[in-house]
Amino acid sequence: MPRTAEARAPASPASKDQVVRRGRILAAAADLGARAGLEGVQMHEVAKDGGVAIGTLYRYFPSKTQLFATVFEEQIRRFVGDGWAGDGTDPTGDVGEMLVHLYRELTRRPRLGVAMVQSAAANHASVWAAEAELVQSTLGRAVLGTLGVAEPTERDVSVVRLLMYSWWGILKAGLTGKTTQAQAEAETRLAARLLLASCSASG
Repeated sequence: MPRTAEARAPASPASKDQVVRRGRILAAAADLGARAGLEGVQMHEVAKDGGVAIGTLYRYFPSKTQLFATVFEEQIRRFVGDGWAGDGTDPTGDVGEMLVHLYRELTRRPRLGVAMVQSAAANHASVWAAEAELVQSTLGRAVLGTLGVAEPTERDVSVVRLLMYSWWGILKAGLTGKTTQAQAEAETRLAARLLLASCSASG
């Protein structure tokens, strides 16, 4: 019988070794998810490939959806940390291009992309469910920073939230074959251009 996850938040790593161990788990989950999709991944396989005991895996990630929601979170954080850029001459255009590049990254391995999106949508501890606190989210901070908005108004937050919802819908449509890549990219750029024009420092 499959192990039933406890209704609790994942444990946070408290030492350098634990951070490394958690990273191995996430890397193993991403590789397995890219090959097998969410339903095809077994937690004992993640533990084995990540080099940890099954109990350790469940301590960090009490359920498979929490695991893949965190993979999603980490992929966004890594992209924002390493690949989010712009020359500052066209902030709204820069945001659109960065969201296009993030879309490409998240759809590059479609089975993993679907696993992450399904898990993020289902898991209330995920970064996506926390978009109500948009200013604190990874993508929200990146967008507002690119726009030069240091102290966002309520309207700024609402506008950026609308952009995140639009991008999220485009990402899901791309992963489920309901739109082409070219159309998804064009609509991402259009959404950024239309929605961000009214932000405080968008230029």
